[in-house]
Amino acid sequence: MANPLNPTSNFFFMLFAITLLYIAYTIPNLQPKQTNLVFYVHDYFTGHDTSAATVAGKSGPASSVLHFGTLVAVDDKVTVGPSVESKEIGRAQGMYINSALDGKGLHMVFSVIFTDGEFKGSSLEIQGADLFSMESREFGVVSGTGYFRFVKGYGVMETHSMDLANLRAVIKHNITVKHY
Repeated sequence: MANPLNPTSNFFFMLFAITLLYIAYTIPNLQPKQTNLVFYVHDYFTGHDTSAATVAGKSGPASSVLHFGTLVAVDDKVTVGPSVESKEIGRAQGMYINSALDGKGLHMVFSVIFTDGEFKGSSLEIQGADLFSMESREFGVVSGTGYFRFVKGYGVMETHSMDLANLRAVIKHNITVKHY
């Protein structure tokens, strides 16, 4: 049986304990970074630059996005400013469904895929309710890739401009995320 007072075993125990303490106190404590983004999404159902299309609903593809149960696929332009001539930095690709019986609310699930600028090659995954009759709406940022790995956050949408007759809108997104 080993002697607990053996100097060799005590030396290795002390060396091990000091090594663990050194590692614990010298490795930096990783704190998440916070990133704030503002961009504009151009959602157009009509015109030469159509970026949204109804794919299903009570009346089939002819259903209006303003009616309950209508499903829409989107590939919207994302720009740095509200003008259609603003620099394009990505695409908002995904879908939303009108999930409110009164037709005034959408549930959206889409990716903001950055194709230019500081975050080129990265993406944010967005999910949440869009009660578009409200001035500002909050949604969740649930995931990301590239620069935004392990992201979590939220965003606030505001309608910058809307042509309801032609179903064309520009939506301002103000997003705050934390990531490593």
